[in-house]
Amino acid sequence: MIISGANNLYNNRKTVDDLNVFPVPDGDTGTNMSLTTAAVAAELMKNDDVTLTKAADATSFAALRGARGNSGVILSQIFRGMSRSLKGKTECGASDFAAALKEGSDAAYKAVMKPTEGTILTVAREAAAGAAKAAQEGADIAAVTEAAYERGLKALAKTTQMLPALKQANVVDAGGQGWIFVLEGAAEYLQNGKAVERDADAQDEAVQKKSAASQSSVKTEDIKFRYCTEFIVEKKTKGLSVDAFREAIAPKGDCMLVIDDEEIVKVHIHTNHPGFVLEEAIRLGEMINLKIDNMKHQHKSIIEGSAEIVEKKAHSVEEKQKKEKPKKSSKPKEKAKKEPKEKAKTEKPAPEIKDFGFAAVCMGKGLSTILKDMGVDKVIEGGQTMNPSTDDILRAVKRIKARTVYVFPNNKNIIMAAEQAAQLVEDKKVVVIGTRSVPQCVSAMMKFDARKSADENTEKMNRAAKSVASAQLTYAVRDTEVDGRKIAKNDILGIIEDEISVIGKDIDDTLNEVVSRMTDNDTEYVTVYYGKDIKKPQADRMQKALEAKYEKDEIEVSFKKGGQPLYYYIISVE
Repeated sequence: MIISGANNLYNNRKTVDDLNVFPVPDGDTGTNMSLTTAAVAAELMKNDDVTLTKAADATSFAALRGARGNSGVILSQIFRGMSRSLKGKTECGASDFAAALKEGSDAAYKAVMKPTEGTILTVAREAAAGAAKAAQEGADIAAVTEAAYERGLKALAKTTQMLPALKQANVVDAGGQGWIFVLEGAAEYLQNGKAVERDADAQDEAVQKKSAASQSSVKTEDIKFRYCTEFIVEKKTKGLSVDAFREAIAPKGDCMLVIDDEEIVKVHIHTNHPGFVLEEAIRLGEMINLKIDNMKHQHKSIIEGSAEIVEKKAHSVEEKQKKEKPKKSSKPKEKAKKEPKEKAKTEKPAPEIKDFGFAAVCMGKGLSTILKDMGVDKVIEGGQTMNPSTDDILRAVKRIKARTVYVFPNNKNIIMAAEQAAQLVEDKKVVVIGTRSVPQCVSAMMKFDARKSADENTEKMNRAAKSVASAQLTYAVRDTEVDGRKIAKNDILGIIEDEISVIGKDIDDTLNEVVSRMTDNDTEYVTVYYGKDIKKPQADRMQKALEAKYEKDEIEVSFKKGGQPLYYYIISVE
């Protein structure tokens, strides 16, 4: 039943994402809720031979540890309350399940510091009331679940009028809709004996055709707290009180959830000071599953319609990389068996710790190769709308055997995550160079001098990065309007320093116009990295055209294969 509900939510996650305007319009409620329920389903599927109590325990365990985002944490509390209600039972009848829904709703209300009506809390409470009424009237468990779904659905429809943000966007609450999808999937199984199957491709095409009207109804600048910060703390002492921690971070943001579970603490908060929150958390124990997202940037990306592009193209890159991955040969194993002594003699010594190391974020095989050729030790896959987490950056830094490690975020939305990772490393010095693009990283790396001190190199690389102007070419996936300018689907967008500066119909013409706007009398170099959707003959043709155009100005033009998804070209001007 729970797996069926989880799958139904997963299949409808894009619909929930599209409704997401409250409390913050960052378009990820469906994704976060579906990942939370997916963690529960995965835990339940590990063993088919379980008792009701074991299933309840597994649900509680997985829900809290797999909770993502504000909505996911609240959802985890509904599951945990239900699990507590069913713990110790061998059977679950209609009254038992109605009572479990009630305890789940109560647990969610208690978890939220300032409960707001018109949200998932309202829908969960009304659904539980519908279940209780049906159980009192003698309905069986299938009918009780259906009653919960029906009453919850009616409550969901009313949320539009209960919150100004929902009324302005003319949508229902996203979290409430997510819970309704869970109940719908659960009812489907109880009525028909067949669980809803998970469909990884569900809705993608339909969602791509939707406008961003609901998200556009909220202005990016109205988002008060920028960073969605969440993590789990493994307590250094079992039973350690978290009251002081909760009181310390409460004034620093909103949407705060601090869930104490004896051995671990699940934390979620929207804040402008994630560093302060992390420093306070370290007092409790060791942090895991750390994630910090810039919600203003997420919202802007949704409005500009770039999220779907990245998701589709990144998936194709991932599949291609999987196909290209060489198979391991069994020959080394055979040799090891025949010549064990020889292997022992040739084993490599432990790597020496060097003075300097480098980690950089980028997407695209070509760009990755360029950075590695320049001396970058670890390339972290990610970029626009596919931001690596603080944990991803932290793991990469820890793998680099160096006394000082420089980190290049190469995207403005990743800088904060990199800085937080730097604060969590104790056995080496970590320096974040605030690069907002790969070209800035390339320029900074060219200024590195191993003979200089860490501080001297930091100053030189920061100065070099700031001297580079960057731009990208991509395309619009839907009709929209940004800053009063109308953009049609498939228009070519020239984005200079994070602003849409050129809107064209032809890739070559748009590239020409972007480079024209970026160059002046002081320009010496123009470097263009062409993406996976640009063939070499087209890149060669444009290189010759730009070389001829700027020959008299003595501007050196070079094209390099970047292989990046999403962007036709990434341009660097120095």
